This record gives sequence, C-alpha cells and structure tokens, in this order.
Amino acid sequence: MECDKMVELNLGWSAALVYVVGYLLVSWSAARPWRVATAVATVSLLISLALLLAAPVAALLYGYEADKVGLVAAVLVTLLGWVIVRYSQRYLAGEPGQQRFVRSLLFTITAVMILVVSQHLVVIVLAWSATSVGLHHLLTFYPDRKAAQVVAHKKFLFSRLAEICLVIALWLIYQAVGSLSLSALQQHLAGATQASAGLHLAAVLFALAAILKTAQLPLHGWLIQVMEAPTPVSALLHAGVVNMGGLVLIRLADLMAVSVSAQWLLVVVGSLTAVLAGLVMLTRVSVKVRLAWSTCAQMGFMLMEIGLGLYELALLHLVAHSCYKAYSFLSAGETVRYARLGDMLSPADGQRPYGWYLITAVVSVLLVFGSAELWHLLLPELRVPAAALWIVALGLASLLWVEQGSLLRQWVSGLVRVLTLTQLYLLWHWLFSGLAPTATQAEPGALVWVVACFGALYAIQIWLRRYPSGRFARRFYPWAFGGFYLDETVTRLTFKIWPVRFSAVQARTMANPTLKSQGESQ
Repeated sequence: MECDKMVELNLGWSAALVYVVGYLLVSWSAARPWRVATAVATVSLLISLALLLAAPVAALLYGYEADKVGLVAAVLVTLLGWVIVRYSQRYLAGEPGQQRFVRSLLFTITAVMILVVSQHLVVIVLAWSATSVGLHHLLTFYPDRKAAQVVAHKKFLFSRLAEICLVIALWLIYQAVGSLSLSALQQHLAGATQASAGLHLAAVLFALAAILKTAQLPLHGWLIQVMEAPTPVSALLHAGVVNMGGLVLIRLADLMAVSVSAQWLLVVVGSLTAVLAGLVMLTRVSVKVRLAWSTCAQMGFMLMEIGLGLYELALLHLVAHSCYKAYSFLSAGETVRYARLGDMLSPADGQRPYGWYLITAVVSVLLVFGSAELWHLLLPELRVPAAALWIVALGLASLLWVEQGSLLRQWVSGLVRVLTLTQLYLLWHWLFSGLAPTATQAEPGALVWVVACFGALYAIQIWLRRYPSGRFARRFYPWAFGGFYLDETVTRLTFKIWPVRFSAVQARTMANPTLKSQGESQ
C-alpha cells in the first residue's frame, strides 16, 4: 500500500516537472521556444488527464484515496496552460522578446503547478511567491509603458505584504504543530479539543494574505488597471493565478474552520467586494476593464463561500470562473456583444411596475428552493445551504423580468432558463461535493449578513432599472464609475510610503519620446 501511494505521489508531481524541464530548456537555449512550450503544455495536460482517469481505478483496486483537489486543480491549470501557450504563439507572432515571454510564461505556470500538487505549506508558500514573481515579468513585458510599471509596482507591494503574513503564519503553525505538512496540521486539529491562539492568528493571516493576493477592495486597483500586458497574460492572470488564494484556503479548510475571526474576515470583505465590484462593473464600457471588475467580484464571492464553510461551492466557483475568464479574454470580441446584451444600467424598453421585480424574485426563489428539495429527496446526501440557494435565486431572477416582447412567451422562456440553470448548478454541486473538504456550519450572523448584502444588491439593480435618470442614479453613477474612489486613496498612501521607480528603458523613453514611436513602428 505504501509503495502504491509513493508511485501516485511521484506521478502527481510529474506534470509539474514537465514544466520545470521546459522552463530550463527555454532558459538555456533560444532555439524554437514556442515548440518547446507547446510540447511541454501538451505532455503535461496528457499526464494530468491520465492521472484524473486513473484515480478512480486506483481507489477501487488498491484503496488509495487520491488528492482530489490537487488533481482537479492540476487538470485545470494544464488545460489553461495548453490553451494560453497555443494562443500566445499566434498572438505574439512577429513581436520582439518572444523568448523572454515564453520563459516567464513557463516559469509562472510551473510555479502554479507546484502550488496545486504540493502537500507541504513551505512549498505552497514558496510557489505562491514565485507565481507572483513570474507574473511581474509578464505584466512588464513592454518595459517602455509607464502604466505597466506603475501597476506592477502596486501589485509587487501588496504581494510582498501578503508574503510577510504567510511567513508569520508558517512560524505560528510550526510552533503549534511541530510540522508544516498539511497532513500533520489536519491530524493536529482533528485531535485537539480547541485550537491554540497561535493557530487562530495563523488562520487570520492566511485569510489576509488571500485577500491581498486576490485583489479585494480596497486593494484591487492593480487588477483593474493591468491592461498594458498582452491579452494572454490577462487570461493567465484572471483564470489561473489570481484565484490561487481560494485554492490555498480550501487546502487549509480544517484551519479555517476553527477560526471564527478568519471566517468573518473572509465573509465581510468577500461579500462587500462582490457587491461593490459587481455594481462598478455595470458602469464600464471597456470590455477588458469590465472583465477585470468581474474577476474582482467573483474572487470576493469565492472567499465569501470559504468563509461560510462552503468549500465544495468555492472549488466549483474556482473551476467555472477560470474556464469562463480564459474564454472571455481570449475571445474579447464576442464578449463585447454579450456585454452589451447584459448591460444592467441601460434603460429598459418596456419597464414593469416595481412590484413585478419583487414577484419575479419570489418565483425564482420558489423554483430554486423547490428544485433543491427535489434533488435532496433523490440524493439525501446532497444538501445545498440556504444562503447559496438564496444568492442563486436572486442571480437568476433577472431572467424573468420580461421587459421586451410578448409577456407569455418571454415568461415561459424565462421559467425554462431558470429551471435549466438551477438543475445544472445542482448537478455540478453534486459532482464537486465529493472533491472538496466537507462543508462546515457557518455562523448564523454571517449568513444573515450575506443574505442582506445580496438582497441589497438586487434592490439597487431594480431601482436603477426602474429609475435610470432619477436622483439616486445621478448620484450613484459617478461614484460607481469611479470605483467609489477606493483605489485612489490607497494608491496615494502606498506611493508615499514606497514610490515607484521606473526601469532604465522607461526612463530613456520618457526622456526621449522618439524612442517610443520608433519602438511602436517596429
């Protein structure tokens, strides 16, 4: 049995080691970097898929319980890596510095792969830090662009602050447990009647580090403004890097479950970020900026789920968001059309009475909760928390607004869509329920807070829809469009403490603007 486990562990690292080899090859030789990157991405994807398919067989024949979270994350990362590498080769055709880009891209994906397959906290923290370093080089791929330098500087500062929190947390865990492996930490928490104060503080520090690295309000500005990098970098950032904070916290589910302070921190910051960023997103015209605000909101949503102990929903959210954002950034032209169709702040052609929107919310709630009860009758082990169902119901209620066309036809179409999406949501929840750690009981006060936040978001959307030119809308819009001016305050304070220093290339360009025009002509 031990031999089987060791073989599986080596195979689990093999997908990451392929990327390590690819990075070393590209670093040592300038010959055909894209061919090396494509081969590495393809082989690593095939290995991770083989491991995913072999895991049930190993469990059935040998009784080995594979690292389900790690396997799912590895397949996700290798799939995104394969897509982004192939897209980047076409996107950067004829661009100078392609070897430098490939080297940084492979380094970043390598660090992410090591993070998702590791079972040791030191390796996880080092890989998380390395991911930030690799991403820094990708964000500054065009060193002559001032905006890229400023944004990368802001991200660098917040990432280093997060890593200080992580180092202190590691020291506290080692003092309490005597080891930094995830298995030792889980065994210690399972055998202890009450966690020590050091472990409580470590949980808070890990939560704070995740908040810093997932661009939660008010430290979100770098994620919104990082538009100077090539589009594949944006896809990698939003789909495969920024959400690593959620994966780390899912790994530390046992630690998060013992700290009420950490749970409340994640719930409050995550829910406020989800609501405020969601409102700001509705005012944006630029598709990439709109997608960036969407990522900020979705990361807040994911951290809120972790704070509520809904780890399987957070893992589902992570996977779905990664696939969606990779597709959205790599097909930004189509995203423009869909964004226009979903513009919530544009005046409706046929507005309904205010009570109509309340009725649709009630109908959506009945459909979602009724579907969940039917699923529970068929699958007694499936139980979706009421807070999650409430949020899903409010999110789907807009499909029943029926502001254009025939009332009966559109109403029936909306009902079908709400029911279909609800069944898909419950199906995916059932599939992921066996992958993530078991959900824990959330604080009642936290549940009330979450329901109130998303109820307020729904009410604000309705009010803006009904009165797009009213007094509230005229006062609200400038604040929402300005991101509630949170980033400006943080940026001024940050740059007073640690001003940005431009690279030598940037300094020469600013001193001689003709260099920039020459570079652009090339």
